Amino acid sequence: MTRVLVLYYSSYGHLRRLAEAEAEGARSVPGTHVDLRRVPETLSEEIRTKAGFAKDDTPEATPADLEAYDAILFGTPTLFGMMAGQMKSFLDQAGGLWARNALVGKVAGVFTSTGSQHGGHEATLLSTQIPLQHFGMLIAGMPYSFSGQTTGDAIIGGAPYGAGTIAGADGSRQPSEVDLAGARFQGAHVARIAARLAGTDWLEEAA
Repeated sequence: MTRVLVLYYSSYGHLRRLAEAEAEGARSVPGTHVDLRRVPETLSEEIRTKAGFAKDDTPEATPADLEAYDAILFGTPTLFGMMAGQMKSFLDQAGGLWARNALVGKVAGVFTSTGSQHGGHEATLLSTQIPLQHFGMLIAGMPYSFSGQTTGDAIIGGAPYGAGTIAGADGSRQPSEVDLAGARFQGAHVARIAARLAGTDWLEEAA
């Protein structure tokens, strides 16, 4: 059975909704086991409350958990054109996995939420992929076979680099059905690739 982890950080709930859609898409692929987890919060409960952050009872992951999966989908909001510090902190703690090549050959995808259409949406998707490639992961985006991303009739999140949504300056805009469909598409896309690659011994191919 192919094992897929959907791992995210969410402040106001947009990323959690996308993560649930990613997990739904991955589960639609026969023979796939999917876990939904969040990265630990680095802010105090007092700050979260003052900022109006959404409550989230999704179980937390640890960096050591990543090794058990064939594919991992990473969801992070855009903060100043980059991934959230909580996600960066989580990845920074995975140096032991990097040292052992424990993530080499695993499939990775990225999805995001951004306040505005030009607020760093694609920059976050692309820059988040950089540390994943240092881990030796294989990046899967959201190809144009998901045609919903090409419509000009409405504000649409996501890009060929991954699924996404536009939350609006005040965070009031929720993921549209097209955004959620893109996330489900990406989840299934990653699960199918992981299923094809499962069982490959990547370290045997190392020079």
